[in-house]
Amino acid sequence: MLRLTWVQPEDLIGHELRQAALDGREASVIAARWRAAGGTDAPARAGASPERASHYLRQLAEDLLDELAQLPSRLADAEPTDLAAIKALCADWPSAPASTVAPDPERLEAAWLGRAAGCLLGKPVEKLPRQAIRRLAEAAGNWPLDHYFTARGVPADLTSEHPWNRRSAATSLAENIDGMPEDDDLDYPLLNLLLLQRHGRRFTTADVAALWLDELPAGRTFTAERVAYRNLLTGVEPPHTARHRNPFREWIGALIRADVHGWTNPGDPAAAAEQAHRDATLTHTANGVYAAMFTAAVIARAAIGAHDVHTCLRTGLRVIPPGSRLSRAVRHAVQLAEEQPDFETVVDELHATYADTHHWVHAIPNTALVAAALTHADGDFTGSISRVVGGGWDTDSNGAAAGGIAALLAGTPTALPDRWTTPLKNRLATSVGDFNGTGFDTLAHLTHREASRP
Repeated sequence: MLRLTWVQPEDLIGHELRQAALDGREASVIAARWRAAGGTDAPARAGASPERASHYLRQLAEDLLDELAQLPSRLADAEPTDLAAIKALCADWPSAPASTVAPDPERLEAAWLGRAAGCLLGKPVEKLPRQAIRRLAEAAGNWPLDHYFTARGVPADLTSEHPWNRRSAATSLAENIDGMPEDDDLDYPLLNLLLLQRHGRRFTTADVAALWLDELPAGRTFTAERVAYRNLLTGVEPPHTARHRNPFREWIGALIRADVHGWTNPGDPAAAAEQAHRDATLTHTANGVYAAMFTAAVIARAAIGAHDVHTCLRTGLRVIPPGSRLSRAVRHAVQLAEEQPDFETVVDELHATYADTHHWVHAIPNTALVAAALTHADGDFTGSISRVVGGGWDTDSNGAAAGGIAALLAGTPTALPDRWTTPLKNRLATSVGDFNGTGFDTLAHLTHREASRP
């Protein structure tokens, strides 16, 4: 039986109940009605059950999802999604520079390579518990992480207990790497490169939606992106695509689309954040949008090569509401990383704070972990990607985010260790547009062209 994941109402309601608890809505009465009807308020796992819900249970799930959307949130004023309201809360919103200069292609090539290498490091251990990641690495003599994961020398009983990510092991273990395999963490930057080629930096959220329908295969979308895609097909228009029966709207999906917005607004974090906002609001709200804005602003500051990673992270905090959960989480993570010499202690504290309350793909803990890794490694490329991937949660997305930023600061492809870049073979696979097989050097020149446009 075909099992459609991330879209069925009975699968979504557990996630929406969890989201309600996080964003300050009182949903206990609705949760009780759902349980009394035979539903479960435990968030469903993708592909966990082949059974089809009864017509009654599915209809009830749809109705309750709509009721949940109407509940008032006590956090609404502190965590708006509207850009004007966000800027009103940001007393230190960055000013536009008098002029900007596009990063040279070498710096952009480093950023593309760093994003790919960090993603590739995290791919085979995505979804695995943090301690399993460490045990697999230690068994191969690769802890602290210093190169790509390998199955060589890893006992069979350990991989049986903690199997590699089934979709990625065939392409992302060291012995199997043959160029950069397809991953949504690279597909979305490619889509945004297409977006800028077609519409320039004044694109609208509707332009993003139209591009997705033209160029993004539905099967390559997940969580918030898949729900928004479904909403588009049923006639829901942006920004309602981000809200309608979309419990994943504060997850990490918008963050992984932010790099191009930073790369093409060098030295202008405000413009980068606004550009990321127009992209993110197709699929996300509040902290899901802030994660993208924060990341784009960090990258915009890093793109001019004149600042250390700590300055860049502080710049990112200037474009998100200071009272938001994301801002508090990032500041907490940075403080931990500055105070604790042992990064494992930092990760222990982050997991103790967020693991029980947030899904492992939620934007808040993952953004915090990225900020902590970059801070603790002082922006060093290997140190950043090894710390963030070893920290667990959304390992490939976090590796991509930290890797792209650290490599941008490094400045040139030759500044990145060969053991990370050589296996990429200057080639990535993708189902987006005509980019399949394109080299990172070519992508850098295309990105430079967009960054140079007025």
